[in-house]
Amino acid sequence: MIEAEVHLSLHNFLRSQAGFPSWPHHLTMARLVARALRLGRSALIQVGAVCGYQGRYRTSFVASALMWHGPVIIVAQEVVQQRLLQVEIPRLQQWLPANKPIRTGDAWPGSEFQGLLLTTPEAWLKGQLSEGDRFPHGIPTIIDGVDDLEDWVRHQLTQAIQPHDWDQLMLACPNQAEAIRSARVQLTHELFQHPTNPYECYLISQPEVEILSHLYLVLESADIPDVWKQFWQQFQYINENISLAFSPPLFWATIARRQGLFSLHYAPIELAEILSPIWQHQPVVLIGSALESETEAPLFRERLGLDDLTCLKFSSDSQAEAIQLYVPYKLPLPNTPEFQAAFIHKVRTLVCLSATSPGLTVVLVGDVPLKSQVGAILASEFGSRVQVEKTCLDENGILVTGWEFWREHQTVLPAPQLLIIATLPLPSLENPLVAGRVAHYKRSHQDWFRLFLLPAALNELQRAIAPVRESQGIVALLDSRVVNRSYGAQILAALSPLARINYLDPSLFSNNSEENSA
Repeated sequence: MIEAEVHLSLHNFLRSQAGFPSWPHHLTMARLVARALRLGRSALIQVGAVCGYQGRYRTSFVASALMWHGPVIIVAQEVVQQRLLQVEIPRLQQWLPANKPIRTGDAWPGSEFQGLLLTTPEAWLKGQLSEGDRFPHGIPTIIDGVDDLEDWVRHQLTQAIQPHDWDQLMLACPNQAEAIRSARVQLTHELFQHPTNPYECYLISQPEVEILSHLYLVLESADIPDVWKQFWQQFQYINENISLAFSPPLFWATIARRQGLFSLHYAPIELAEILSPIWQHQPVVLIGSALESETEAPLFRERLGLDDLTCLKFSSDSQAEAIQLYVPYKLPLPNTPEFQAAFIHKVRTLVCLSATSPGLTVVLVGDVPLKSQVGAILASEFGSRVQVEKTCLDENGILVTGWEFWREHQTVLPAPQLLIIATLPLPSLENPLVAGRVAHYKRSHQDWFRLFLLPAALNELQRAIAPVRESQGIVALLDSRVVNRSYGAQILAALSPLARINYLDPSLFSNNSEENSA
């Protein structure tokens, strides 16, 4: 069977590679992927946050894909594709009894192709969500990095009315040009009344709904551009009397204050019904880092419409991946006026204590104004060592960054010896996509915090600290909700393996430095 062939070949390959990055689950994962390909049964694999950050697991699924006798699609971000094409695939091809053709592209090469196609999540989802035949049904598909799958899908399904679409609408409907122009002016006035937030986007409010509804009535019988037809088709659900079981689209606006322009956006809230048919078209192997604490990942599967599939979660190496975690007990809560000053003081203390220890220090701050303030204060004291969201850093640099920047660049930066986290990465209700989804959970009488906000924060947190596990460094989590709220136990469990630190002194960092150098 293919499982035995893959196991033997990969085992011989791993033994031949002196200095190859070790991971104890290579053979198990390769067999599971090979089994999924043979049986045509989908699988969900969680490789762990550290392994996901390092990417070591990719050798396993690439080996199975290369040795499988039929065609295979690998869906991965372009940076991962380049790693596969330049390192993983050539290295394996020298050892494996396989000579499979390799292609990259945004569509299947043709009915005669029996090789391996590498494509991006954007291209694959576009093909699956459209009515075209860019990717034939029945081809086994491996999707890498599914921690971000929801974001990929929502981005693909988001539609927009851009400023130039208003001009096109007036050209298409010259008799209603004055009504269109008036509606645009009224919307501009209403939208710019919203207070500023870091996202510069807002859920559509009732006055804005009324302006758009009036314009819809004016244009109801007109021949309008397709982008507007699609917009009105979705928009009409807002004013209809719909049941709580139905999930209407989410509408929001983004504004460019300096230019005085706005764009309208809409996207579905629930994805399960949309994605469920896609999983029936072909067997899929979904690979993520740390989706949930449970092997079956029930919340993730429910949100994405994943029903019957094999689930596997690899355990971490508790000894090699342990972090030292400092969580102060008496710091003010993040939503209090006293938090900012106390947080900045604690950051200065931590940076000063670790000054003699070589290595990168990262300060993770989700709040945009606070992030700038922390960067300015630290720069005034530590000079050019401090950079705000830059990748060119000194050997003992101090990086002040938000969550998104850190997630995108942590693989190209050295593993930090100290990671300071301001607050838990709970999705902000100022973000309209977050607020809209929370409102949907409330309408359905569901626990929006346990089902949405907390799982998202745990996933983000585990991925953020993965580089520190590699360096066996120190994480300072300065959000006292970890010790003052009932869900703190779930957070600590998700961050395990760890050793709690209840004190701060310079020896803590010097000992850590000596251990790393040894």
